[in-house]
Amino acid sequence: MACTTILVGKKASYNNSTMIARNDDGYFDVKKLIVVNPKDQPRKYKCKISHLEIELPDNPVSYTSTPSVDDKHGIWAANGINAYNVGMTATETITSNSRVLGADPLVKYIPAKNKKEKEIVGGIGEEDLVVLVLPYIKTAREGVLRLGSLLEKYGTYESNGIAFNDENECWWLESIGGHHWIARRVKDTEYVIMPNQFGLDRFDLDDAFGEKRENLCSADLKEFINDNHLDCNNNGVFNPRNVFGSHTDSDHVYNTPRAWFMARYFNPRTYKWDGDNADFTPESDDIPWSLVPERKITEEEIKYILSSYYQGTPYNPYSKADNPKKGIYRPIGISRTGVMAILEIRDYVPDEIKAIEWICFGSNAFNSALPLYANVKSMPKYVSDVTLDCDSNNFYWSNRLIGCLADSNYGTAIQAIERYQAAIFNEGTKLINEYDKKFIEAKDAKLIAEANEKLCNMAKEVTTDTLNKVLLNASAHMKNGYSRSDN
Repeated sequence: MACTTILVGKKASYNNSTMIARNDDGYFDVKKLIVVNPKDQPRKYKCKISHLEIELPDNPVSYTSTPSVDDKHGIWAANGINAYNVGMTATETITSNSRVLGADPLVKYIPAKNKKEKEIVGGIGEEDLVVLVLPYIKTAREGVLRLGSLLEKYGTYESNGIAFNDENECWWLESIGGHHWIARRVKDTEYVIMPNQFGLDRFDLDDAFGEKRENLCSADLKEFINDNHLDCNNNGVFNPRNVFGSHTDSDHVYNTPRAWFMARYFNPRTYKWDGDNADFTPESDDIPWSLVPERKITEEEIKYILSSYYQGTPYNPYSKADNPKKGIYRPIGISRTGVMAILEIRDYVPDEIKAIEWICFGSNAFNSALPLYANVKSMPKYVSDVTLDCDSNNFYWSNRLIGCLADSNYGTAIQAIERYQAAIFNEGTKLINEYDKKFIEAKDAKLIAEANEKLCNMAKEVTTDTLNKVLLNASAHMKNGYSRSDN
């Protein structure tokens, strides 16, 4: 599944929180935000795509989830935060190369050809990972280790990158072939940018096979690399991207431009990004995986960058200019996004309110980000009661409608969209601040659920008003409009 991910270390953020966020770019997947309580977590899990059955531990904790409303292909929980205030987003589909996949093939499901044969079950994949990992981990590091053990035992049928965060750390894991993996802790002062490519561009093997402070990997990774002649580096420095990743022509229109735009936004003066003699161009294969931002990063900026479509460049698909480069690169804020969540874990408030999930549905270019407390028993109906039928009484479908109407009338609708996005951020932040103080004073868990209801009521009012405005604007620009003054 084509997605875009960003991770932010605690000293790279404005409020000392860790944040991970990802655009879940399926094909207009209908999504909802729910809480899975321990009694609802399966004890035996069966993957719908691979037919693999896995026994799960008997000690799950509650966690938020953004599953697909239509579960015919599986749960696809996408992301969530558990009761231990650990966040997980899964997955960023990544690329690999034939040398890796030939040495450790993906574990794919093979159906029986006839009644006499048995099917061959596959490994685990994006459909399954949040459900298999998030309810059982107390830290981001534990998430890496649990997922790594599952990959080694069962294998995977696809190449994926997975992010974890707790109040102190962010970790990034990438699968290698069918059964191998590699993971790095994000430095506190850095942020990470991930389009659909193998991302890690540096890794300390000595640490991974020694103290394991910031680098982790499958136990036989060194032998795997050496036995299969995978190391293509020529300067004595181990660069995993060169060993396990890809450098194809399609990367240069689909992946690297997104990394270029994200790094260009957060580090405009660190490198030269445009014109002759640029350090990096949209088609550079060596754009850094992580950087120290030139200023501290906020939730609004994460939302902006994951909503972006090359604004201020010749590649903007909405530009009025007659430019042959317009729309040639895959935008970050693409039309088909089902859900995006910013998982923020704060270290300056009590455990009960540390975790905030900023939820967005539909195309990020035109939607808004609603903050909700994660440590609750259930989510308000406005975000959880979603069906496959279009219904403007919920956050998902309202934002899908707003996006379609605004996209086809961009020039006249964008002002309403910008005001909509600002209003939800402004009022949402105000309510979070208000209820942070209330909870610290009263220590009453009922206040958390009350806050989420107020946040959703606010969002429904502002969203409905915006839908009315963009609908009226689109109606006024219909092609079959006519008046006597139209001549």
